[in-house]
Amino acid sequence: MENVFIHPSCFVDEPCKIGKGTKIWHFSHIMSESVLGENCNIGQNVVISPKVILGNNVKIQNNVSVYTGVICEDDVFLGPSCVFTNVVNPRSFIERKAEYRATLIKKGASIGANATIICGNTIGQYALIGAGSVVTKDVPDYSMVYGSPAKHTGYVCQCAAKIRFDDNCAICQDCGSEYVIRNGIVKEKTLEIQR
Repeated sequence: MENVFIHPSCFVDEPCKIGKGTKIWHFSHIMSESVLGENCNIGQNVVISPKVILGNNVKIQNNVSVYTGVICEDDVFLGPSCVFTNVVNPRSFIERKAEYRATLIKKGASIGANATIICGNTIGQYALIGAGSVVTKDVPDYSMVYGSPAKHTGYVCQCAAKIRFDDNCAICQDCGSEYVIRNGIVKEKTLEIQR
């Protein structure tokens, strides 16, 4: 593992893959067959379960357990003590490993502190999940949700500033990025190259 920092208090089970530039801090446990991309930062007391996949530049704050079935794409942020599940009807006396449901956190999404993500859902690109929220269904790209259960409350830019649509267009007041919305789907506006 090239250019990786692993604090001596951690456990890293083999085999697993850890990308260069990744840092794993105190008392964390990386379990077998997990894949961590490059330049990830794994906070204190984090558990990465078997076969979890993290993209590049994923930031996981303290006290997070990322269970089997969770996939985080590049640039995902997981806030302190956020919670994932992987079974919808758990019982301690019934093994349901064959029933794990996948959870996908798409590129650039952020999950706030103490939020709970129920398994089987997809968090869209650059979505923002408010602290303490309970996500029980898919969250669209660029959507801001919060509450229990989490409800859509608006849209955010890639920089996380709130954006407002006027006539199906929005310009971020913080960074100037432009967006369009059609049929409830938000996309970044691309400029055509003049020839």
